[in-house]
Amino acid sequence: MIQRGLFYKLQSFSRGRQLGLWPQRGKFIGKTVLHVINFACAIHLFAEYIGRPSLMAGPSMLPTIANEGEVVIEDRLTLRLDPKSISRGDLITLKSPLDPTRIICKRVLGLPGDTICVDPTGEKAPSTEHVLVPNGHVWIIGDNAAFSRDSRDYGPVSMGLIQSKVFARVRAGVIMLAFPLIIICRFGLRKTLPSFATQPRT
Repeated sequence: MIQRGLFYKLQSFSRGRQLGLWPQRGKFIGKTVLHVINFACAIHLFAEYIGRPSLMAGPSMLPTIANEGEVVIEDRLTLRLDPKSISRGDLITLKSPLDPTRIICKRVLGLPGDTICVDPTGEKAPSTEHVLVPNGHVWIIGDNAAFSRDSRDYGPVSMGLIQSKVFARVRAGVIMLAFPLIIICRFGLRKTLPSFATQPRT
């Protein structure tokens, strides 16, 4: 039985070559692989230069962003076209100054030239201490100051570390029959600074 099965497979393979089926199949496979590669490259370029969704985790931005299970939509295009488009109150993603392999999300509190109170809460520095944000830097802070590591710990942050502006957040809920319900909330409604933060002096 094994020998006969092998014989039939070899015979069908030989017939396929005689009929020209294998070159056709090879072309089809090659085109399919090429389309997959092109699609993957397009997705990569879009995510790197236009925007992409990112999963958030951690308590530093509560209550604006949930501790877990929340996705934000990054806007990378605006920042690339106009690096000076960042304004006070914007939510941004950036490489952590303490660990460049990590991407963090914080709120912009001060821009270049602003005089900032280092820590209005008085937990990490006297509430009377102020600092001038140098050119090419911003001052960032987490909405949940008690659980945030931000400019109060490592000072002004280079704008070169900023990856994107946060455009929106996506929360996934569950409705009847377990169908997912996606709700998109614009951040334009919460561009205000945290209640503990003092207005910078320009």
